[in-house]
Amino acid sequence: MQNSKSSLAGLTVGAIGVVFGDIGTSVLYTVKEIFATGHVQFTHDNVYGVLSLIFWTLSIIVSLKYVVLVLRADNNGEGGLVAMLTLASRAVADRPRLRHWMLLVGIFGTCLFYGDGVITPAITVLGAMEGLEVMSPEMNRYVIPLTLLVLFALFFVQKHGTAGIGRFFGPVMMLWFVTIAALGVLHIVSHPEILWAVSPHFAWRFGMQNPGITFIILGAVVLCVTGGEALYADMGHFGKQPIRLAWFSIAMPALVLNYFGQGALLLAEGHEAVKNPFFHMAPEWATLPLVGLATAAAVIASQALISGAYSVTKQVIQLGFLPRLQILHTSVHDKGQIYMPFVNWGLFALIVLAVGMFRSSGNLAAAYGIAVTTDMLITTVLTFFVVRYAWKLPLALCIAATGVFFTVDILFWSSNLLKLIHGGWFPLAIAGAVFLLMVTWRDGRALLTEALQATALDLKEFLAGLMIAPPTRVAGTAVFLTSRDGIVPNALLHNLKHNKVLHEYNLFVTVHNHEVPWIGMDKRLETESLGGDCWRVVVNYGFKNDYDLPKSLALLQGRGVDLNPMTTSYFLSRDIVTPRLGEGMSMWREKLFAQMHHSASAAAEFLNLPSNAVVELGSKVEI
Repeated sequence: MQNSKSSLAGLTVGAIGVVFGDIGTSVLYTVKEIFATGHVQFTHDNVYGVLSLIFWTLSIIVSLKYVVLVLRADNNGEGGLVAMLTLASRAVADRPRLRHWMLLVGIFGTCLFYGDGVITPAITVLGAMEGLEVMSPEMNRYVIPLTLLVLFALFFVQKHGTAGIGRFFGPVMMLWFVTIAALGVLHIVSHPEILWAVSPHFAWRFGMQNPGITFIILGAVVLCVTGGEALYADMGHFGKQPIRLAWFSIAMPALVLNYFGQGALLLAEGHEAVKNPFFHMAPEWATLPLVGLATAAAVIASQALISGAYSVTKQVIQLGFLPRLQILHTSVHDKGQIYMPFVNWGLFALIVLAVGMFRSSGNLAAAYGIAVTTDMLITTVLTFFVVRYAWKLPLALCIAATGVFFTVDILFWSSNLLKLIHGGWFPLAIAGAVFLLMVTWRDGRALLTEALQATALDLKEFLAGLMIAPPTRVAGTAVFLTSRDGIVPNALLHNLKHNKVLHEYNLFVTVHNHEVPWIGMDKRLETESLGGDCWRVVVNYGFKNDYDLPKSLALLQGRGVDLNPMTTSYFLSRDIVTPRLGEGMSMWREKLFAQMHHSASAAAEFLNLPSNAVVELGSKVEI
């Protein structure tokens, strides 16, 4: 019992450090941006109305939608949009057309994560650094250089892994939440009646008296739920109970106290504090330490998002929407600790571009919102299909369960469309570019498979004919990797043509990816003897499993297969793709796929193959 309590406490602190970094730092800029729009007149009633809007946005979107409802939609314990997508797509497997469009919508939602992944670190670190301006307006010129320096250091250390510094995330974020709660209480005690703003009638009255203004400022109010998706995405790391406990006992109370403290400050000091109410909450002597703590919290929030980008990319690759990219494991104990150089520096380059283009958290706030509200809307739609077709609940109950959230999401999404020309296009452009790459890769692979299938040789028939007059057999085991089960791999044909030998043992291995998070070792392999010491092997992975082909094939030990690392060779076939005018895709997309295919050279590293893996060039294939 004691161990269980200790484990729950540890997971709760861990969730505070990883899950709530983004939403925990939203206090840096949310209230400031609401009043910075210039649409809200600074009055007593408007301050109460804005605070009530923030409180009920947190309550409805985070507490009710994500914590209460969406966390129930786990895919074998895993969460996130990819997990939700696989749950929903399996639930409508008997409706292929609906499933096709659902996959496209879900994958586009995943692409929006990258747009959000560029804006969030930029706005969070900039928001922290802008505290220097409160100390002295002359410090303004150092904000952007220091922001870029902090971001570069953050991305530079990724290759070393986060296992070492990760243990400090929880305690630092606990200190952050305690600090922002204390700052809120410091100002609430001088204006305790501000707590009445929890009443929904203040939000209702504000909306009824100012319907147009309310609609416009929803694009700024949504900043208070920055990172809300992380509650669901990180469920597999911490579990539902620790996330719920951390939210209701620590994160939400601290956020509410700070927001209401900012409201009390505004009522006490007026327009003087509007420029940056969060940092004006601190005594003058505490401003610099608060900037330091806010920067640490911003770095932690950004770190969680970067790690999430690696994880999402790996899952999308295993679902077949991206080519295999280099994945480096940074921990021998935790397989979830990975580093993807291409993703890392690609994100950094886009974040530097965002900081250089927008130059302030206020301008970035104009770009923020469209991506995250679209993601939230997609999550709500997918949740409907899960509760209706996977959980088999009555239609009326499903509509009631998701209809309120859909209405709220539509309101926030529509409001954020007003930001489109002011910067909202930026994350959408990133998401659109990534989506184009993903669907091009998927469609190109389908066309390539179709083209190769037309000239492919059946493996069983080929081996039967080969064994009538077999070539010279040499010692050792050959592992032939092929993307199509039961087809003769080009690497085997090249080996027979040029070396005129056949290994003593031959494994024809196909990797199958499945729309489930995990597949255990007991279901990892499917084998079939083809005679002549040749075997057909299918290796099964879930989208959260780590590829380690030698470890998986080691399960064949004792079945008559010699897998001595010193005498086992791995052969990968690579097809040379040349685009042509065809029925499948436009010419420019075929050329794009051909370029992506030629650039995807990390297959051996992705599959964790040893250095003796051999890549054989295949025949030219036109798509």
